[in-house]
Amino acid sequence: MEIKKDILWRAYLCFIGMGVFAVAILGKVFFIQHVEGNKWRSLADSLHTSFMDLDADRGTIYSEEGRMLSTSIPYFDLRIDFRADGLQDPKKTIFKDNVDSLSWYLADLFRDRTATQYKKLLKEGYADKDRYFLLKRDIRFDEYQAVRTFPMFRLGRNKGGLIAETKNKRINPFKLLANRTIGLSRENAQNVGLERTYDSSLSGVTGKRLMRRIAGGTYMPVEGYDIEPENGKDVVTTLDVNMQDIVENALMKMMVQNEAEHGTCILMEVKTGKIKAIANLGRQKDGSYWEDMNYAIQVSEPGSTFKLATMIAVLEDGYVNANTLVDLNYGKWPINRRVVYDSEPHHLTTVTVKKAFERSSNVGMAKLAYQFYYKKPDEFAAHLKKLHLDRRTGIDLAGEGAPTIPTTASKHWSAVTLPWMAFGYNVLQTPLQTAMLYNAVANKGKMMKPYLVNSIMEYGQPIRQFDPVVMEDSICTSRTLAQLQDMLEGVVLNGTASKLQTPYYRFAGKTGTALVANGNRGYADKIYQSSFAGYFPADDPQYTCVVVIKNRPHAAKFYGGTVAGPVFREVADKLYALAVQKPRSLNGNTALDTLMAMKGGKGSEWRSVASTLNIPFEGPLTTSNWVSADIKNNKLSFTPVTAASGLVPNVKGMGLKDALYLLENAGLRVVIKGAGKVSSQSIQGGSPVGKEQTIVIELS
Repeated sequence: MEIKKDILWRAYLCFIGMGVFAVAILGKVFFIQHVEGNKWRSLADSLHTSFMDLDADRGTIYSEEGRMLSTSIPYFDLRIDFRADGLQDPKKTIFKDNVDSLSWYLADLFRDRTATQYKKLLKEGYADKDRYFLLKRDIRFDEYQAVRTFPMFRLGRNKGGLIAETKNKRINPFKLLANRTIGLSRENAQNVGLERTYDSSLSGVTGKRLMRRIAGGTYMPVEGYDIEPENGKDVVTTLDVNMQDIVENALMKMMVQNEAEHGTCILMEVKTGKIKAIANLGRQKDGSYWEDMNYAIQVSEPGSTFKLATMIAVLEDGYVNANTLVDLNYGKWPINRRVVYDSEPHHLTTVTVKKAFERSSNVGMAKLAYQFYYKKPDEFAAHLKKLHLDRRTGIDLAGEGAPTIPTTASKHWSAVTLPWMAFGYNVLQTPLQTAMLYNAVANKGKMMKPYLVNSIMEYGQPIRQFDPVVMEDSICTSRTLAQLQDMLEGVVLNGTASKLQTPYYRFAGKTGTALVANGNRGYADKIYQSSFAGYFPADDPQYTCVVVIKNRPHAAKFYGGTVAGPVFREVADKLYALAVQKPRSLNGNTALDTLMAMKGGKGSEWRSVASTLNIPFEGPLTTSNWVSADIKNNKLSFTPVTAASGLVPNVKGMGLKDALYLLENAGLRVVIKGAGKVSSQSIQGGSPVGKEQTIVIELS
């Protein structure tokens, strides 16, 4: 008995223990589910979900006239959730009913697979119940719009399972045009140009999207948990697409013709400092040209275009004037065991300073600088610093090179540094600095800071405006300025750029030819940098243009006047015709010139026009007569056109409409040749009109 009780007691104790343990487990389960449930559920979610960045739409960069220079366009990745309610519901056959037609539509749109291949692909995803099945990457917006109308997908995400992920790609609609300045020359658009400088404004604020981890290690978005990104702001530049095209084409033409290594052309608005166009072309390995570097802001020895700064110094200090004489030594001057040579051989000795500048004499400039500053070279350097040639321009582009103006404190200063500086060697400048200096001379001495951006825009409204900045109210006295402008015009009329002059307008500028070192080979390869800096039209400067081209070794053509000069001239010609030339009346009255295009008409109509425009006139103007118009003594003069009954009217000088009116009313059949105004008629005015007679009128 005792043994039985002992065994029962132990069994009861085990049952009680197991019951207590079971109750404890149930209690813990209840506690975890209902007390700590939120905590553990959030922890579980955190292990399977994460936030991913949603890129904001990057702002657009516009030209000044509102054309897109750089913009983002949407591309889409298409995925399918094969566990969508409509696709997995056993009571529905959406997938089976639509897979054939969907495959056909996909094959017809993308043409990368056959309908059979698409059907196989879709069935594999459906069989795996893939919740994030990749169908297609990087499709365009128009393709995405079409896909949304396809069978199954048109039912929406919950029934059709279509998931579209949007991403943006940066493009330049004009491709090469100002590519480097805008900033699309590299894979990462934010690396260079305006894309880099204004990245904080263009990029906007990144958003967030909650993504859940699913089978296969992929993630799919959780609806309702997106933090929308804040789109970037737009940038409106000072660039003009038409001007940029002119500049780019003119530079490209010369680069290809001369097989040059690289070149740049800068177009600057005189009164504001706005950069209207900036082209940079470098020769690629295959011989083509591309905007591979912003050469406009890279430093080099400028050569003879720097002589303008030398002239400002000696004229400002009153050491010389335009008519002061200087000995050119037949183009060769030994100094301190070195020899200064003029770029072109000549037999000139004593000439005026103006003539020396026009002929771009290195000897003349070196002698002037050495004669007046060899005991005080830092005073010469001080003039250059006043012209802002010792510092960056501060243009809104990253990577602007640092200029160099030597002083006696410089470690490389020597006995020949000063005379060589006078004609553009031993100094480092960017083409943009050269443009800024010449622009100041064109702008009546006022130096403007060059800039590329007009405003930052948000939702079409400017939130930040950039105005012209004056760096120096006057770089020199009015007396010096007048002499400088006369010398720069003289270069074109009588000097190294005389072959570039045109009878249609005046322009001013300076040629430059600099020998460039080629690494360890020094100057043996005879590589020249050709340049031209100037402004136009000379009597009312609107634009400053600087062209700098580095030629290939031993190039047959390398002088500034024959390489860079023609690029300047082509740009100036086209812009003068398109934008610079103002309407000018040959008779002193633009309204009169415009009206003369009409030539003939009814007297009553002419009276109405002349009275409305308050233009003086003479001659009979009635409701019945027909008159031809001319200009005499700066007023309209009218002569009645012979249109008596039975006589051929004189229609010379009339437009076609007026001539037909008179001739057909006179009973003539009219044959027309050419276009424009009537230049001749086969039957003279005043002749009798024959029956069914034909008259031939020629227009030109």
